Amino acid sequence: MLELKSIFAGYGRKSVLNGVSAAFEKGKLTGIVGVNGCGKSTLLKAITGILPLNGGEIAIDGEDLHLMSRNGIAKKAAYLPQCRNTPDMTVEQLVLHGRFPYLSYPRRYKESDREIARKAMDSVGITHLGDQLLQNLSGGMRQNAYIAMALAQDTDYILLDEPTTYLDIAHRLELMKLLKKLAERGKGIVTVMHDLPLAFDFSDEIVVINGGSIAIQDSPKAISGSPLIADIFGVKIKYLQDENKYFYTALSPQSEEFM
Repeated sequence: MLELKSIFAGYGRKSVLNGVSAAFEKGKLTGIVGVNGCGKSTLLKAITGILPLNGGEIAIDGEDLHLMSRNGIAKKAAYLPQCRNTPDMTVEQLVLHGRFPYLSYPRRYKESDREIARKAMDSVGITHLGDQLLQNLSGGMRQNAYIAMALAQDTDYILLDEPTTYLDIAHRLELMKLLKKLAERGKGIVTVMHDLPLAFDFSDEIVVINGGSIAIQDSPKAISGSPLIADIFGVKIKYLQDENKYFYTALSPQSEEFM
């Protein structure tokens, strides 16, 4: 379990997170939502040790983050930032980067590393693209390559910052189904999202951040009825059921159903 106890973090003298406490479990997909600038990305950077804490504690499976090396953290949690350049390399080369925490310098891959990378590519359906340059792939396939890299890192937790950004709706759904499947296989998936209906549809838990603090953390169904959603986002999330299926939709303040 990832446990956060009253953490404070920010940039320079600017505090972004103010006493955040939360827990993220293996086997669950947790969606983190909030308006721009509320601290969602800062939270992921703090969890992975990229951003130092100004206070509070973080533990990964009971081990204090402050006592862990960068490699030690990387063996526990993989992090995929929102913004990144497309490197001039093949899919297989990128996926093999996931093995870096386990290699000494100079890095030399063993056959076991290559086998782990092959299994990671197979699990996201891109084995046939191993020798393709990343820059030649569609946004959806490129995102899958990064997911495969995270899988090759062989961690219990995968943290993603806006993984559906720049993807069309079909690839967004495919990616979320993949993340959901990884959670069902035992991974702890923590993902920042802007698309509220998509987050509510696929998450096991929703964490709503507002002004650097957690406003609410609960199941999508429980949170969908909270007045906090309308107060924070200016929309209402409605839970709909059609036969054996259910889904969420966002209603604007102008909608007759909003009131």
